[in-house]
Amino acid sequence: MDHFHYVGGELYCQQVRLSEVAAEFGTPLYVYSRTTLEEHYDRFAQAFAPLDPLICFAAKACSNIEVLRVLVQRGAGIDVVSGGELHRARLAGCPGERIVFAGVGKSDHEVREALTTGTPPSTGGPPGEPIRTFNVESEQEYESIAMAARSLGVRAHAALRVNPSIDLKTHEYLHTAARDAKFGVDMHHARTLLRKFHAEKHLRLTGLHVHLGSLIHDTRPYVQAINECLTLIDELASDGIRIESLDIGGGFGADYVTGEAMPAAEYARAIVPLLEQRVRNGLKIILEPGRSIAANAGVLLTRVMFVKRGPQKKFVIVDAGMNTLVRPALYDAFHFIWPASVSPQHEPVRRQSSPDMPGLETADVVGPICESGDFLAKDRLLPAVGRGELLSVFTSGAYGMAMASRYNSHPLPAEVLIEGSRARLVRRREDYRDLVAHELPETTQIFDGRAAARRSET
Repeated sequence: MDHFHYVGGELYCQQVRLSEVAAEFGTPLYVYSRTTLEEHYDRFAQAFAPLDPLICFAAKACSNIEVLRVLVQRGAGIDVVSGGELHRARLAGCPGERIVFAGVGKSDHEVREALTTGTPPSTGGPPGEPIRTFNVESEQEYESIAMAARSLGVRAHAALRVNPSIDLKTHEYLHTAARDAKFGVDMHHARTLLRKFHAEKHLRLTGLHVHLGSLIHDTRPYVQAINECLTLIDELASDGIRIESLDIGGGFGADYVTGEAMPAAEYARAIVPLLEQRVRNGLKIILEPGRSIAANAGVLLTRVMFVKRGPQKKFVIVDAGMNTLVRPALYDAFHFIWPASVSPQHEPVRRQSSPDMPGLETADVVGPICESGDFLAKDRLLPAVGRGELLSVFTSGAYGMAMASRYNSHPLPAEVLIEGSRARLVRRREDYRDLVAHELPETTQIFDGRAAARRSET
């Protein structure tokens, strides 16, 4: 289980027993394995080595600064989608030349931060370098970034995000390259924009970006998308327009169920042959894996608060809910859930929805949030558990803490990074002071509309 394993009925991460980590830092608690993060990054780097790609970890999957720092130190770049993620990438020590900025709604302020060294944060830390490239998603966005670059007197680079309109077999919320998606532009419009803007000096439009979606367990969509992009590159070349980079995005699967996802090497076997010659001719390749690196590098630890039996259902009520891990409620996503301490007969060897073991009971695992949609699992087979017992929600390293909220005024959980035999707190647990820190009278601003109107009149 990617360095999360049972020994004598006790769940360990690397060399650390997780029941002891929960006792030390409390629950809910996100726990990450440094070794797993490094190994997963290395698998991509080795599989795609013939292309010498820039591998930019998608910060939206797991944006903890220490997690980002681990990957940056391994050689990764960072794919960001907001000014906040850019700030985190810089604090993690990521060089500007290894940062790409995607997203459909970049504000003017965020663009200027990305084009310059940024403002040193008041909390300390160095300013960063200008980023490598913007992944541009509309004509108006391109014009806005180009205007900012001209006003600052800088030269920047951009890649146009294109949608090959490929039918993916994934959740509709995870399909990002459909014809009518809010992301990117269709291939016909892409041709027009690339010809229109290729001569702009302050924002050189010399790249293509394609990101199909998430949880793609098939190489065929990548092959189709890459071939369409290469066709477009050749058409543009005949007009004297040179495309210098191709960002093929991410979307690679992760093992929520054991053996569900293909390894990085299998994706590479289909993709590398399409691009090797292009790379030899000067094309730069960028990858943006997120989930496939972080998902199985993290678990969520949660404590059983109560066990409730209804007329037809058994509920295991835990202290983590949709505010802590929203994926089950949002996507009806599966996460394997199991006690952190079990009898030898209940040590799992696979993550699956229906383990073949004696003595299991069906239950819904639900959280404390006042919503009927607040659940982590429904109709799940589990060993008998009681009040105070510790459960582990596996494959929670991606889109777990990154999507957590303070709904119902629950403080955000803590995060811990396991490094060999050491557990290091990398985000402290919030308390009630954190919840109201921005609402206290001394922190508020007052705008007097009548006074403003009087000023405008004069």
